Amino acid sequence: MLKIRRKLLDSLDRFSSAKVLVIGDVMLDVFLWGTVNRISPEAPVPVVDIKRETYHLGGAANVAHNISALGGRAFLCGRIGNDSSGKELLNLLKEKDIDASGVFVCPESITTVKTRVIAHSQQVVRFDREVRTPLKDRILAQVVNFLESVEKPDLIIVSDYAKGVITDVLMDKVKIISKQMNIPLVVDPKVSNKHLYRGVTVLTPNQSEAVQMAGYSATNSEADLATVASAIIKELECKFLLVTRGSEGMTLFDDDCKPIHIPACARKVFDVTGAGDTVVALLALGMVAGLSIHEAAYLANVAAGFVVGEVGTAVITPQQLRALLNDDQLEFRYERP
Repeated sequence: MLKIRRKLLDSLDRFSSAKVLVIGDVMLDVFLWGTVNRISPEAPVPVVDIKRETYHLGGAANVAHNISALGGRAFLCGRIGNDSSGKELLNLLKEKDIDASGVFVCPESITTVKTRVIAHSQQVVRFDREVRTPLKDRILAQVVNFLESVEKPDLIIVSDYAKGVITDVLMDKVKIISKQMNIPLVVDPKVSNKHLYRGVTVLTPNQSEAVQMAGYSATNSEADLATVASAIIKELECKFLLVTRGSEGMTLFDDDCKPIHIPACARKVFDVTGAGDTVVALLALGMVAGLSIHEAAYLANVAAGFVVGEVGTAVITPQQLRALLNDDQLEFRYERP
């Protein structure tokens, strides 16, 4: 137990030398914070008195933010619209010291914005502005040119929210680059694009996504997880499958479908916004820092347990992660089902 704790703590010191390329759907998360004291006379809905408004990096940009917040170098690649939200997003990227030279302005599109109304620490409603047009023509060419010229990263993350950036042409190029550079390719997937992920190093679906990717209905939550994992790994030929399971933690499968279960360590859950982004970012940093895949998954599990205890899109700092790993109540254990 002391040995694994020491190994995880030592890995944090190596995050500063990590270079991670994040490509995917870049978003702006907007939070409207307020209070509710009455119900609308016009409809049976709460009236939220807005007190403040905050802006955060979302989607692939949040993955890059998680990496940067922990001291790693993040190179972000995606598209935004020629609008005020896009300008706000670029300002945030600069503020967080994230390389945005691969973020291209697409006049035909708009910046994806997710706006959440929060009252008394509870989400009241979310509304989205987005265009899901597939990446093509001039912007696609710019993205491909960027990928071919970017400084060699230690690992590539594909953060796919199915907003149009991750296409068959682009994914084929990413896989070629990963193979040529001999670096891992980690994908946070969307079910609708599963055919694009064949041969990647790691897939990180949540349990519902995994069930659907295996060909079961979305409501078939009783599907045996080992059977689900076997179907995905056999079809997509990925090396590892990390299934995030909310309050039940995570289960990691290798290409022989041997499972390792990592129990959840969250002590409170206020908001799961961005938790998947934290998982994929910490998994990547752990792998680059020399941890085994199951050690990196454990580190990701600890970090995710922290961010779900925060309201809004949150990241974890090295100091916070170090404090969690030093907590005597933290159990360093894995389970083989």
